[in-house]
Amino acid sequence: MENQQSTIDNQQSTISIVIPVFNEEENLEELLERCLNTCTGMERDFEIILVDDGSSDQSRNMITKAAEQNPGRIVGLLLNRNYGQHSAIMAGFAEARGDIVITLDADLQNPPEEIQKLVKKADEGFDVVGSVRMHRRDTLFRRWASLMVNKVVQMSTGVDMHDYGCMLRAYNRRVVDAMLQCHERSTFIPVLANSFAGATAEIDVDHAERSAGDSKYGLWKLINLQFDLLTSMTTFPLRLLNLLGVIISALGVGFGIFLFVMRLIYGPEWAAAGVFTLFAILFIFIGAQFLGMGMLGEYIGRIYSDVRARPRYFVESVMGESKLKK
Repeated sequence: MENQQSTIDNQQSTISIVIPVFNEEENLEELLERCLNTCTGMERDFEIILVDDGSSDQSRNMITKAAEQNPGRIVGLLLNRNYGQHSAIMAGFAEARGDIVITLDADLQNPPEEIQKLVKKADEGFDVVGSVRMHRRDTLFRRWASLMVNKVVQMSTGVDMHDYGCMLRAYNRRVVDAMLQCHERSTFIPVLANSFAGATAEIDVDHAERSAGDSKYGLWKLINLQFDLLTSMTTFPLRLLNLLGVIISALGVGFGIFLFVMRLIYGPEWAAAGVFTLFAILFIFIGAQFLGMGMLGEYIGRIYSDVRARPRYFVESVMGESKLKK
């Protein structure tokens, strides 16, 4: 009887699709068509929330038009400027009303048809359902960068999920509400969600080549993302610096003893020949100090941003209205 009631509840669960959009005019029409077809085929109440993250092309106009043409199904959320992918998603979360909230990129590399798999898995009672991109179509550089991010996150959080870079994920309503109560400015949503999730799961999904437009994650943005990851979710880098400092100090003491012993054996002439080695050791210490100060500066910068408590985003206007109940 209990299993039967659980099945009934799952069938009645509503779906919110949150899609951050930044200069994706070439993909939007196909994206909306495929999302609408997929959501309609699930035979559930749904809403598609398109968050324009300060686009400079025709994306804003296309989102406005789509919301007008699809009342009750598409909601347009227009931010006044670009705040970044994760802030745009948080804006979508604040507007979402569904029992299960799906995040999806607008570049069509993650097929919208895979949403059905995520919903089916979430219906089994998982708080967070991640996805692992199979047969990735990205460049070697992007795959390498993604691998590094995944390893850093796994080491720092202890949560063994394999593709944190894929934004095609499902979140239970409770987890979304918990994330909305967090007010830090530097947010990495998959990691933040896992900190509140009681049960997580992963599924394999297809991955396609970008059909139009360019990737919004260049080298500099990937570097910034790595710093956000390290400084917004863990103090592991500070602990690593402490360990590194102990190791360098031990090496310096050991090398000093070595120089002293060799000077006793071979005389002061031999020690004079090691001047440049001593300079090298000095540079190592100086480098370690600058590295430590830089990392501390990152954390102090995050504290400064949080103390100011500025909004993550500013919604300029909302186009359309969802038929789902808040």
